[in-house]
Order: sequence, then C-alpha cells, then structure tokens
Amino acid sequence: MNTHMSSNNHLIEINNLVKVYKVGNEEVRALDGVNLNIGKGEYLAIMGPSGSGKSTLMNLIGCLDTPTSGDFILAGENVAGLTDGRLAEIRNRRIGFVFQTFNLLPRATALHNVELPLIYAGVRASVRHRRAKEALSAVGLDDRMHHKPNELSGGQRQRVAVARALVTDPSIILADEPTGNLDTKTGEEIMRLFEQIHEQGNTIVLVTHEEDIARHTGRIVRLRDGLVESDEQREK
Repeated sequence: MNTHMSSNNHLIEINNLVKVYKVGNEEVRALDGVNLNIGKGEYLAIMGPSGSGKSTLMNLIGCLDTPTSGDFILAGENVAGLTDGRLAEIRNRRIGFVFQTFNLLPRATALHNVELPLIYAGVRASVRHRRAKEALSAVGLDDRMHHKPNELSGGQRQRVAVARALVTDPSIILADEPTGNLDTKTGEEIMRLFEQIHEQGNTIVLVTHEEDIARHTGRIVRLRDGLVESDEQREK
C-alpha cells in the first residue's frame, strides 16, 4: 500500500495537533503535536499504552472534542475551530461510532436502535425503516430486527451497534475497543464483519490495546506520550 497518497485522497489530515487539559493547577499535554493522514478506504488501528493519547485522538477524530492547537481536516473541512453545533452536525452525518459497551437503548428493538441516528438527522419514517433494515441485513441480523438488546447475545448486540454506525452512510467508522466486552470467538466474528465492511469501501479507524485485534487492519499507528511513535503499513 502506498503511504504517500496525494492529499486529495486524504479523508483526514492531522497537522501538529495539540490537546492540553487542565487538571487542577496543572496542564496535561494529552497530544503533543500529532501528524497523521488517513486515506479514503483505509482500515487502520490506533494503539498505545494507557495515557498515550489514543482516547484523546479518537475523540478529536470523532468530533467529540476540539484541539487546543493544530489542524484537523475532515473531508476537506478544517474541524479544529468549529462551534459545538457544527461539530454535532458533522458527527451525525460523517461519523459512525462503535463502542466497547454497545451503547444500545435497552427498551428499544434492534431496528429502533439502528434508526436513531436517522431520527436525529430528520429522515422521514419510511426511509428510516428501509435504511435501518438494510443495515441490519448487512450485519446478518435479518431475523433479529424486533428483538431488544436483552434478547440478543453480546456478539449480536455489537452487530446492532455496527449497523447503527453504518446506517448514515458515514465517511468514517470509529470503533473504540469494539471486541473489549466479547469472548475471543465472538470478537473474531466481529473483526470478520469489519473486514467485510472495509471491503465494501468503508474507512475504518479502530482503537485497541490488543495486538491480535490490530493485526486485522492494514496499518497500525502507535502513540506514546502524545506523539506518533510508529506508523506501520501491513501486508494483509
């Protein structure tokens, strides 16, 4: 794979990104000048020990937070200085999230859980239903659409969460320790699902501390002390 893509092929461009948190009277530099480009259609893992800055970077890529300084350009738009309202808009339209804890509404069916981002986006009911059904079919849950989370296995719940991430047709899917609450076998199934989703042309950024999970991706970026320590393209 070619690391030096032309910049118009970059979905994400991160230049000298710094994030400083105030903790009491002290300043903590969670990110200390990160440079990173992510191409459209890439599948990469972000790794690093606790305190390396990977969660902070994830929050910035997910438009859940803004940097202290530096540029973060997503699909040609510099997100670094945007208002909270505009950030929320970009989040809803461009980013699909998959979390370790699934984050499903317990009393809602799988179908309703998957529809939620479309409800926020103001998509009308008939279109919402169709797209949510298509997303659930894509993750192999045709026969579980009307089940609630407590009627589903852990792996099925994570599939619902992946379908919810896919339903807005996002620019990028961000998965934060997506196998963290699953046993090894189920975790492998979810990683196979991510591979299928990637093969359909989706860009996936995976945050994990597990080497064997990271090895499913095509590129591993390691952070340490708020900086990129290594950036390795992998032959898949």
